[in-house]
Amino acid sequence: MRLLPFDFARDPYVVLDFTASNPDLAALDLTNTPTFARYVSGKLRAAGAVVGVGGYDESRVIYRDSGHFTPTDEEPRTIHLGVDFWAEAGTSVFVPVDGVVHSFADNARYADYGPTIILEHQTAGFPRYSLYGHLSRASLTNLYEGKEVKAGEKLAELGPYPENGDWPPHLHFQLINDMLGLRGDFPGVCRGSERDYWLGLCPDPNPFVF
Repeated sequence: MRLLPFDFARDPYVVLDFTASNPDLAALDLTNTPTFARYVSGKLRAAGAVVGVGGYDESRVIYRDSGHFTPTDEEPRTIHLGVDFWAEAGTSVFVPVDGVVHSFADNARYADYGPTIILEHQTAGFPRYSLYGHLSRASLTNLYEGKEVKAGEKLAELGPYPENGDWPPHLHFQLINDMLGLRGDFPGVCRGSERDYWLGLCPDPNPFVF
């Protein structure tokens, strides 16, 4: 399955840890996107990697200062439901398996997905839906619901901040069994108390990528 222009069996990548066990994060202002982006690019350079990966079922602290994920007096959302691929803005994203465009939107709120595409699939053994978040706005051009897409064709590009939801450039890739009636958007982070429910809806993407 081809998702990005990298061969994970050959090209060097580094797993990025955004949990409380990473002491680096305590000293970073993660609400400052340039600071966050320099941290990510520095980790890639230090590892000699072309892409940073990770995040499925990870209990993250990088959402701790964001009202988008942690409204006042509510249990914070910390469990990441997809895999992130941290790479340069403009990196191509490819259709992993045949499908159609289910829906798309520019979720333009701070710390949200930014431009987002959701595909629907009928491929045996592959989940019904796949979500691609933090894209460039140009990636939404000429899309329409029901548009057929073929495995291996270019779908989108990673967006720069702030148009990608104001994150360091990366792809949020998430698999979904049931869209729950939603269109153009779907939770990518859940509360710890609801972890089993959401992981049941959103299977691990790693076996389909690596």
